Amino acid sequence: MMRSIVIATLAAVYLVVISGGHGMAEELSPSQVDTAQYTQRLGQSLPLELTFRDETGRRASLAEFFGGRPVLLSLNYFHCQYVCPIEESGLVSAVNGLSLSMGRDYTLVTVSIDPRDGPADAIQVKATGLRGYDRPQDAAGWHVLTGDAASITRLTQALGFQDVYDAQNDAYAHPIGVVVITPGGLISQYVYGLDFSSTDLRTALTDAGTGRVGKLFDGAALICYLYDPLTGQYTSLALNLMRVGAAVGVLLTLTFLGWLWRDELRHHRVGSPGA
Repeated sequence: MMRSIVIATLAAVYLVVISGGHGMAEELSPSQVDTAQYTQRLGQSLPLELTFRDETGRRASLAEFFGGRPVLLSLNYFHCQYVCPIEESGLVSAVNGLSLSMGRDYTLVTVSIDPRDGPADAIQVKATGLRGYDRPQDAAGWHVLTGDAASITRLTQALGFQDVYDAQNDAYAHPIGVVVITPGGLISQYVYGLDFSSTDLRTALTDAGTGRVGKLFDGAALICYLYDPLTGQYTSLALNLMRVGAAVGVLLTLTFLGWLWRDELRHHRVGSPGA
């Protein structure tokens, strides 16, 4: 009897896991999510006069991070619970594979697209990223910036970065990728994805370091958001991963219980009439 209750309970949990998402807050429509993308603006200048605050709270212009080396620039928001942390992890993993040194050969700049983020949030984001970074002695070459709405808007417009804010879920739909900038502030290359290639980043940084402007990236950027326009369901990469993990856990538990009960089933067959 107890075994039947356990199996029924686990099966119910499994069904909830794989069918989750119903009854949640309203999400953006597919057409709204489709507007979250990069419009590649290769060769255009960034407004380097814009000012932001770094993770220490110091106010600085973008120009301070340019001049001597190319810049690897990423745009996220710091309370994201979906794809942004995965992108950061993928980027840190990729720069670990670079023979180039952060702070000497290139500069890494992360900018929040949410004007509510501040230096305390930036400190946390950088600390989390540095846990996976192989060369913490180069940490001074990574700058995590926050700013006001006007500065963020001007920067994102210059980069061709288009996002949509969902007030009900307090989430942004935005493209995933990094932008490689020349030392003089010209947009050199866009690199999309989550699992960045160290080889691709090295090539893009080397080209940008010489002032070269690359070619248009032929491909669609991934989207960070609750809604997956490809499936038409209220999901995100993070939620999908969690659901798959939970489902696998339930199936493994059922398999383990079946293994524990096999002797009981064997004894039952032996003791049954006519066995």
